[in-house]
Amino acid sequence: MRAIVVGGGIAGPAAGMALHAVGFEATVLESRPSGAGSGSWFTVAPNGVAALAELDALEAVRGIGVATRRNIMVGATGAPLGSVGLGAPLPDGTPALSFRRPELAAALATEAARRGVDVRHDARVAAVETTGSVAAVTLESGRRLEADIVVGADGIHSVVRSAIDPHAPAARYLGLANFGGITRGTRLTAELPPESWTFVFGRRAFYGALPTPAGDVVWFVNEPRPAITRTERTAMTDAAWQRHLVGLAAPDSGPFADLIAAGELELAGDSTFDLPRVPTWSRGRLALIGDAIHAPSPSSGQGASMALEDAVVLAACLAASDGSPADAFAAFEDQRRARVEKIVAQGARSSSSKTAGPIARIFQDRMLRFVFRHFVTDESQAWIHDYRARLGGARRIP
Repeated sequence: MRAIVVGGGIAGPAAGMALHAVGFEATVLESRPSGAGSGSWFTVAPNGVAALAELDALEAVRGIGVATRRNIMVGATGAPLGSVGLGAPLPDGTPALSFRRPELAAALATEAARRGVDVRHDARVAAVETTGSVAAVTLESGRRLEADIVVGADGIHSVVRSAIDPHAPAARYLGLANFGGITRGTRLTAELPPESWTFVFGRRAFYGALPTPAGDVVWFVNEPRPAITRTERTAMTDAAWQRHLVGLAAPDSGPFADLIAAGELELAGDSTFDLPRVPTWSRGRLALIGDAIHAPSPSSGQGASMALEDAVVLAACLAASDGSPADAFAAFEDQRRARVEKIVAQGARSSSSKTAGPIARIFQDRMLRFVFRHFVTDESQAWIHDYRARLGGARRIP
């Protein structure tokens, strides 16, 4: 059996490894050149780390991750609002891990190729089709590739999703522009709790920072604003964006203005979208995983983890289907839809707290203290973090 996976980010190589583990000859197609990639830091929660372990891929990426155990919430004045754990560690003690997105994607692609998955870069897919007996993609180069199934792991603007359903919903802008950076070798590391993200609900924006064992601090800024236009992105330099971000942080207590001023941008002006519900997940021999069907707000902290879960569950369903892709895809949707849509909805609610207007912010700190004390707790989040995706008896990883 042959499988083509469209997309070489986090979900694509993971799906390639999972499918290879259950007997598929897998090819992963990535549109960007090898070594290219953008993005700043994000966290893979224990449910996602467990999926990496299930694929026997955790050791291949552990060294580039930063242990992350809690999220600590702070108001604009520096007053504490609450904290919540990122879930119980794995049995071997591994907690949630934070990664720079391009580094994790590259490490997973390297590991997939080492196992025999055919990982191709500069392979942009222009069209996707399915018939009764074959699925196929056509590259922009004109080359046509055929397989038994095609899996779309090509993100929120998925080409495969459009092939499955030309009327599929488009991504929804969440009212936030995202920026990410790193400040190297800074004394400000000592001002931040170790192995924790510190989140600040600021007067003008929302901020997050994570100290690393190397003495650096990685950080991000979510600015409430209209979506950034192509013209604006072209006109703004990184230096101009950085000055703008320092100005946003200046009225708030804490180290963020200094961190941003002394740092370097890794991601600038990224408009933030989610994808609340996709009615059709598969058609014929085509199926979707990851952000292509359930892109959550970054506020959920679950985008990559859900994609990794998807890769494992889809492979397990295919292994159990006796060669029927339609049955496997139906079983996958049955197992996954309720969980992922609930997480996406929760992430959207979290994002709304970052876009509060000036009047709402007067009451926000009091409200958030109540929420983090009574509703968003370690216990209430356990259903997310304690989930474990399994390959089952189909697991045949070298």
